Amino acid sequence: MISLSEFGVHINEKNEWILITEDVRKAVRTSGVSEGICVVFAPYSTAAITVTENVDPYASFDFGLALNAISPDRPELRHGGSNLAAYIKTSLVGPSVTLIVTDGKPLLETCQAVWFIEFGSPHESNVYVRVMGEQRQ
Repeated sequence: MISLSEFGVHINEKNEWILITEDVRKAVRTSGVSEGICVVFAPYSTAAITVTENVDPYASFDFGLALNAISPDRPELRHGGSNLAAYIKTSLVGPSVTLIVTDGKPLLETCQAVWFIEFGSPHESNVYVRVMGEQRQ
């Protein structure tokens, strides 16, 4: 069984973190797959997907500070436009994650969450979820 679903996210600001765990769970649930894998993908050069903590409200903020220290906005860079720092951050974090699907759900520890991160400017984006595996009996 293979399923592809899509959902939209609205980005309000640069370096915004959007919690998408429930959207991913819904995509897995509606796929009908009980055991397999799930790939969550953002097809944008300034967007990333990651799995990290969701309990401490400052975790994503601090994660963002660390990424800004690694790749700050620098006007002297020669790349046209102002997105080079965003491209570097996206390359470091990655545009996708792969999750194990078991018992019809993505396998996540209690404190883990799936995040969409937009390092560029505000806009509308889509996230794609590909679920592959054995169908429920």
